[in-house]
Amino acid sequence: MMRLVLGLVLWTLLFYFQGWGWVLPENSFCGKGLYGISVLMMNNSAFPEPLKNLEIAMNKSMDMVKNQLKGINVSIHYQHSLTPIYKMNDCSSSTCEGLGVLKTIKENNTVGCALLGPSCTYSTYQMYLDTILDFPMISSGSFGLSCDHKENLTRLMFPARKLTYFLVDFWKTNDLPFKTVSWNTAYIFKKNNYSEECFWYLNALEAGVSYFSQKLQFKDVLRSDEEFHSVLKNKNRKSNVIIMCGTPDSVNALKNNYESDENIIIVLVDLFNNQYFENTTSAPYMKNVLVVTLNSTKSSLSNLLNISLVKDEFVLAHMDGIMLFGHMVQQALQNTSNAHFSHGFRNLTFQGTLGPVTLDEWGDIDNNVTLLYTSADTCEYKQLLHYDTHLNRTVHFADKPSLTWKNQKLPNDEPGKNPEILMIAVFALTGTVIFILLIALLVLRKNRKNNELRQKKWSHIPTEEILLLETNETSPAVSLKIDEDKRRDTITRLRQGKYDKKIVILKDLKHNDDNFTERQKIDLNKLLQIDYYNLTKFYGTVKIDAMIFGVIEYCERGSLREVLNDTISYPDGTFMDWEFKISVMYDIAKGMSYLHSSKTEVHGRLKSTNCVVDSRMVVKITDFGCNSILPSKKDLWMAPEHLREANVSQKGDVYSYGIITQEIILRRETFYTLKCRDQKEKIYRVENCKDSKPFRPDLYLETSDEKELEVYLLVKSCWEEDPEKRPDFKKIESTLAKLFSNFHSQNSESYMDTLIRRLQLYSRNLEHLVEERTKLYKAERDRADRLNFMLLPRLVVKSLKEKGFVEPELYEEVTIYFSDIVGFTTICKYSTPMEVVDMLNDVYKSFDHILDHHDVYKVETIGDAYMVASGLPKRNGNRHAVDIAKMALDILSFMGSFELQHLPGLPVWIRIGVHSGPCAAGVVGIKMPRYCLFGDSVNTASRMESTGLPLRIHVSGSTIAILKRTECQFLYEVRGETYLKGKGTETTYWLTGVKDQEYTLPTPPSAENQQHLQAEFSNMITEALQKRQAQGLSNQKPRRVASYKKGTLEYLQLNTTDDNNTYF
Repeated sequence: MMRLVLGLVLWTLLFYFQGWGWVLPENSFCGKGLYGISVLMMNNSAFPEPLKNLEIAMNKSMDMVKNQLKGINVSIHYQHSLTPIYKMNDCSSSTCEGLGVLKTIKENNTVGCALLGPSCTYSTYQMYLDTILDFPMISSGSFGLSCDHKENLTRLMFPARKLTYFLVDFWKTNDLPFKTVSWNTAYIFKKNNYSEECFWYLNALEAGVSYFSQKLQFKDVLRSDEEFHSVLKNKNRKSNVIIMCGTPDSVNALKNNYESDENIIIVLVDLFNNQYFENTTSAPYMKNVLVVTLNSTKSSLSNLLNISLVKDEFVLAHMDGIMLFGHMVQQALQNTSNAHFSHGFRNLTFQGTLGPVTLDEWGDIDNNVTLLYTSADTCEYKQLLHYDTHLNRTVHFADKPSLTWKNQKLPNDEPGKNPEILMIAVFALTGTVIFILLIALLVLRKNRKNNELRQKKWSHIPTEEILLLETNETSPAVSLKIDEDKRRDTITRLRQGKYDKKIVILKDLKHNDDNFTERQKIDLNKLLQIDYYNLTKFYGTVKIDAMIFGVIEYCERGSLREVLNDTISYPDGTFMDWEFKISVMYDIAKGMSYLHSSKTEVHGRLKSTNCVVDSRMVVKITDFGCNSILPSKKDLWMAPEHLREANVSQKGDVYSYGIITQEIILRRETFYTLKCRDQKEKIYRVENCKDSKPFRPDLYLETSDEKELEVYLLVKSCWEEDPEKRPDFKKIESTLAKLFSNFHSQNSESYMDTLIRRLQLYSRNLEHLVEERTKLYKAERDRADRLNFMLLPRLVVKSLKEKGFVEPELYEEVTIYFSDIVGFTTICKYSTPMEVVDMLNDVYKSFDHILDHHDVYKVETIGDAYMVASGLPKRNGNRHAVDIAKMALDILSFMGSFELQHLPGLPVWIRIGVHSGPCAAGVVGIKMPRYCLFGDSVNTASRMESTGLPLRIHVSGSTIAILKRTECQFLYEVRGETYLKGKGTETTYWLTGVKDQEYTLPTPPSAENQQHLQAEFSNMITEALQKRQAQGLSNQKPRRVASYKKGTLEYLQLNTTDDNNTYF
């Protein structure tokens, strides 16, 4: 009975965790579909941001969270202290207001799923001492070391611990061009009137148990201005480096025009200050100051919230705390494990308010620390280096920074250390060592044995004898693939270099020092002694960047796996026939036969990826003799007995060879079988096979002829389950030699005939590939030309292709057209961004189709403005005015029937302005070049549009004069005197049509002035919205999304037209 009850309880708990995922705190604001976060709202002088600003900012973040978690009840609960005793609370007091508030909400059971606050280190630490926290706590502060490594605490402002990591890394760095010695000393300037963050940053550096103190040999604290000034000129000081916290104004006030020694270095910690990136101009008193700061966010939080902020970083941390809570709620709903909710707030990256935010394994924020210096040349702040706290890695920006110190380098941290004296001591010590070594060599020379004289000994190759090759200098594998084909390859290229005028491969031996064991040294000596045609040559090892690399012979065609994958360069029918495949197997067998008979005795890592092919198509084996250096891993080539128990053997190499031969025969993936496709499952089934028939890859014996069957039987014998039943490589080598001679004698060809036949087949295949690639190239070239003709005039494109530039040109007379949409801002107010894009796309596509029937050039579109010109770059006499006038009539006629999809019934009105006159034109820019028009005529055409009326074509007198000179009889009305800004008063006209041609022009609105016109337009939008609601179109999805799903984007479909009136 007890077992039954216990089983029911366990099943109930299991369903509970499967339904809820992570275990959340249970209280009134958390659980049963509620996900609340409590925020401690406390006033203190350390963070003088008004609580009202914090509340506005966090409400903004909660709105963003709710948009992400639609349908989830997420809320903020602001917790204020009502006790008068806390009204003047400060971070320096150990009695914290937050503790009282926390106790109150815990008693009321209203903590929620998480707590945001407090920000003071004292308050946060006191909470951990006096209460048991079974919920996650997020802090916008808590910089001190006492808040490090707390299980439920997440800190979203840069903690002091990470500052100490950066400073220690910088102090100990000695391989930078501008810093060649390690530092071991420092002064710390610390006073009592610092900000909260500066107090805890300097406190962490001062503490004797801190990481920074443990790594330094000397450290002292300066607590007054007088002590600081005395150090600046004191020749007997213990360190040249002074660390302080503050701003450039703090440095100016502290120096107070005191002269300092030329070797003094001041390190200013000023993390939350963007002025260094906004105004890079430095001051003279900052010339010997290095500034430690955080990377600028490049975004204004004040503009986002539309309020004035006192401390942006503090507000941003509160907003990111809300975003983190929303992210964790989403993860809790998706996760099916039964871990505690509070344990998930670490080792993750989430989308913050201004971008991604990363937390480390202790829940502390990771930032990039930047070290700035004042350039001696330009007196501007420049980046010296930056430090990634997530990777604990330093990256320097400038090899030769313009530093103010001697020789453009940072001086030694300890005064009085003379490099010349050190150099003399070094030379003296070196001479003594050399003398002792000479004596030792003379003694060893007498006692060395003759066999040791003849035997090669392993040693490091000098680094200067290895020339590292850059990516663009390395020799790629010989292949006929084009770049698009090669991008599909996933095989990583190994590092390459040059040694003894030969290209070599640098194989990472996973060692970062010279402490090879005796066994490993013996293996390296054996490798040096191996020299065989089908084995790659091992030249030795080299130490580069504290890593040990093996220097190995390079083969041009890459690995055998790559050759088998490359069916373009090595096609089956014409190149890799059975004779060639047997030749490849024979090469591998010969290499393995020699290896097994040598002192190395076994390979242990044989696979198709470490069988390489040289330029003469000879297969060579590499990566051997490394079993004591590079431990093997389970893979598809490993023998079943070694999968079960890690080991290497000659019979295991035979099994690996059988897997490789199946790859060669079928040219499929490794261990190809129709029964299983997953790699891990294949390894598991080979390792744990309990059937009488072991799990092996497929071989199609039923479709093979007699000679192929012999090869298949040989392969099957190589992967026998019992290792003793597998043949050795001597037998495999002799069997393949007989099979190769049988295949060759059947063809009754001499070796020269075979060679010529293969060359002919290869030549035909190459010609076919060249023809195919040429067709692809021409098609792509034509497509690129069509795209260019859509972006620039045909004459301009031709000039750019032939000369590389376009000469600007002055045109005596052109006609320019401008139009824009009336009330576009109001329409946008009642439309979503995608609806605005769709509207402009519908309008401008139709305009573009109209332009195809006229001798005009579309200059550009800016928002709702549409600009067209005629008469350039190809001059057309007086036709420019005629074409622009007819095009304007066509556009206006089209707008009479156009209707918005998302606002049915609302007419779209446009204003059109046309002017004729001289202008200059040319291509501007190198990246995305534009054909631009310049001159007073452009401005006048724009003024004609802006002073026009809806659904009217406003034409200047110069354009009317040109139209009168043509045979076309245009109809127009005199508008009268119109004031044009910058031009004065001119007589302008309304273009209404062409004689003997019908245009269905819309009736212009009847409004007499702009105020009435605006009211009439607003009424139309209101009616369209009511009609939209009546038709149920309020939730209509953007139409462009569907077009994306169909295939390529619409603007990539480059159509051409055969219309003779198109002059593009």
